[in-house]
Amino acid sequence: MARRHPAQDDEQSPPPAGASGIGRRRFLGYVLAAPTLTVAAQTGVEALAPATAEAVVPSLPGPAELLDLNDLLTTAALPTSGLITIRLDPDGTAHFALPRAEVGQGVTTSSAMLIAEELDLPLEKVRVTLADARPELLFNQLTGGSNTTVSTYTPIRVAAAVARGRLLHAASLVLGEAVSTLTTKAGAVLSPAGAVLGYGELAARAAAVADTAVAVVLKDRGEFRVIGTPRGRLDALDAVTGRKKFAMDLQVDGALPTMVCRPPTINGTVRSVANQAAVRAMPGVTDVVTVSTGVAVRARTFGQCVDAVRALVVDWAPGTAEGATDATVLAELRRAELPLVVPPLPLLTKAVDARFTFHFASNAALETNCAIADVRPDSAEIWGSLKAPIVAQEQIALRLGLPVSAVKVHVTEGGGSFGRKLFHDAAHEAAEISHRLGKPVKLMWHRTDDFRQGRTHPMSTSRVRATYALGEVLTYEQRHTSVATDFGHGIGEVLTAEAARLPVADLTFSETMFQLTQISPYHLGVTTQLLAETDKGYNTGSMRNIYSPDVRTAQELVLDELARQLGEDAHALRRRLTKEPRARAVLDKVAELGRWGRPMAPGTAQGIALHPEYHSYVAVLAEIDCRPATTGRTVPNAYTGPRVTKVVCAVDVGVAVNPKGLEAQMMGGISDGIALALTSGLHLKDGAFLESSWDNYFYTRQWNTPPELEIVVMPSNGDEPGGAGELAVAAAMAAVACAYGRATGTMPTVFPVNHGAPLPFTPAPAVPPIPASPTDGRDRVL
Repeated sequence: MARRHPAQDDEQSPPPAGASGIGRRRFLGYVLAAPTLTVAAQTGVEALAPATAEAVVPSLPGPAELLDLNDLLTTAALPTSGLITIRLDPDGTAHFALPRAEVGQGVTTSSAMLIAEELDLPLEKVRVTLADARPELLFNQLTGGSNTTVSTYTPIRVAAAVARGRLLHAASLVLGEAVSTLTTKAGAVLSPAGAVLGYGELAARAAAVADTAVAVVLKDRGEFRVIGTPRGRLDALDAVTGRKKFAMDLQVDGALPTMVCRPPTINGTVRSVANQAAVRAMPGVTDVVTVSTGVAVRARTFGQCVDAVRALVVDWAPGTAEGATDATVLAELRRAELPLVVPPLPLLTKAVDARFTFHFASNAALETNCAIADVRPDSAEIWGSLKAPIVAQEQIALRLGLPVSAVKVHVTEGGGSFGRKLFHDAAHEAAEISHRLGKPVKLMWHRTDDFRQGRTHPMSTSRVRATYALGEVLTYEQRHTSVATDFGHGIGEVLTAEAARLPVADLTFSETMFQLTQISPYHLGVTTQLLAETDKGYNTGSMRNIYSPDVRTAQELVLDELARQLGEDAHALRRRLTKEPRARAVLDKVAELGRWGRPMAPGTAQGIALHPEYHSYVAVLAEIDCRPATTGRTVPNAYTGPRVTKVVCAVDVGVAVNPKGLEAQMMGGISDGIALALTSGLHLKDGAFLESSWDNYFYTRQWNTPPELEIVVMPSNGDEPGGAGELAVAAAMAAVACAYGRATGTMPTVFPVNHGAPLPFTPAPAVPPIPASPTDGRDRVL
């Protein structure tokens, strides 16, 4: 594609009114050859420097303080940022195909806000859709690491600014007036004489016959009218009224409902099917076929699929975790723990020593795993909510023996993810079934499939030792040992995806991810945080925050114990040891608003925690009630236990593009953190998980959410946004754990804290793999 030198001044977008442009950053964008105005951006890389240490015993900056995972993903995306374009249509709307997945986090709305800001276009005139898989984007089509807004913030704005400049230039030719005399407002160009030209009537005139480079200056933060203002989600009305189309709502000609009969233990395989012909003859059933993950059934309705799956008689070979239990996995983790190397020195130093256990947690999303596939002899078409669509396209093409160009992957909106949709197992499975049958299929996993054969946050331990003397922390060692996290999605394309699976590279890949995501916000003297892993017999994944909730919870509990042994207030110790002013500010804000240290009744307490991530900071203060009257509450077929009664959250993400959306992200993360601390974990027995649905996997329920919740978005700091998608989870989990320890007088060391309690449900049978549908739905309504 031809590139020209930057255009002359009369074609450049002038600085906004009242701006001198002195000291402001200039960017290069492109007007692309197209029938209507189409623009793209090109950006560069800016270095980051660590802050100066101020503590008595300062800690050296860790790897993630110099370059974190978000920085890596942003840098990797830069070379192909110019391939992401904005198109202005003749009706005056701007269209942007976002190369990321929308799974409820609100990135389509925030992206539209960036375009509306720089283009001076009403927000309702911006249409953001999701781009199909585009292999040429390489690392620029991965949704993960809270990176979408960070990596697209400047490219989107540059492209929109290029479009605005081009429209001004086209209007100047139509009106015969200088560009410098024209202004833009609400999707139109205005002249001093009162002429008004809508963007739509200028779109074709502003188009280019060849690619043209254009230099632009972006708006200063003080000129923002859209960015930084609280906006409702553009898709909110459709979502709450049922009109929004998720992956499971799509209808593709000929794609009939399809489900899979899955093994009773993790990753078991089919030996034989005793009654395949009889099931094939059941009402509505069109096909029954053995595939790599079980026995697939295609029928006229999903109800008929359920009946057929339950009727199948299958002889299963052992799975990859045969006979494993929570106890056997814990023993294996302890054998794999790396040693601590700094002993306490008698008469000179003392130590806090602790070991924490974090059980498996389900990574099931609210929308169950699903995909549609239509595989033909020379092509394939896939529909699904995919956060790494390039990997999906390339690996499906490889498995089908087709060129990548013959496999079209459409990214649909999804009903939740939290890392789950980094994996394309549903799309891969649908493609395999469609290939075997020669027919299109609409695959849906049953909810039980999600919990028993789906992705999980791996079980782990954290061994911590902190030494101190004369009131100062001298060393901090953390040895985090985890069932291996599957990074088979790589960082967005097939080479890193395959590298992450190599036997000699998988731990290296995991250790790299660990070091690029884990930051200690405190000066704790000589600090080391290391990862070890055990086998990959489990279906794990980068569930929201990857390692951070476990690592942060362990560290914050140790901070509480250090404060107790040092005779210091827990908040005062943290603020004294905090590295960054921004971190100290959010910590002080929650302490102030939550009235830290106020008198509380026995059995109740406060906890406080801090978490830095991807150039953002969050602090959470939680209050908990562990009194018998609360923990003894009864709800049918449920777990109640302690209740978090109040949460105060302060968050600093630099530039908050949509504060309202940011508050929603914090709210969801807080609910996640409460669940991970108190109630939501999987029980492993005889190579299978006992939980089989949301009704017996105890995510935070209405009766355990805090009646008082306050979220404070700190004033914008800096010129760019930080990561926010997963930010609140770790701080909320840690704050709740600390509150629980203070309320009960005993540091919790096993999470969720209810894991050892008697099961409040009767596990569903593993054969048949899908439980019978309940017929007493009305009786279950509380």
